[in-house]
Amino acid sequence: MSNIKTEIAELVVKKVGIPKDKAGQAVDVVLNFLKQKLPPTVAGQLDAILAGNVDLSDGIGLDDAAGLLGGLLGGKK
Repeated sequence: MSNIKTEIAELVVKKVGIPKDKAGQAVDVVLNFLKQKLPPTVAGQLDAILAGNVDLSDGIGLDDAAGLLGGLLGGKK
């Protein structure tokens, strides 16, 4: 799992309270769904971010993304 996916999974664990392996699976499912639904150029940008080929030093809001994912999964509020 890439560093970004790992970070997202860890935030899901923290926000939702599910085991780390389940959080990793949830992240994979959501990211694969997004890649299928997004336009190819945007999906390519997502792949670049996940591969670590994009500078995220200005922040991407992973905490917010994890909270949203947690809400979709019915976890802690």
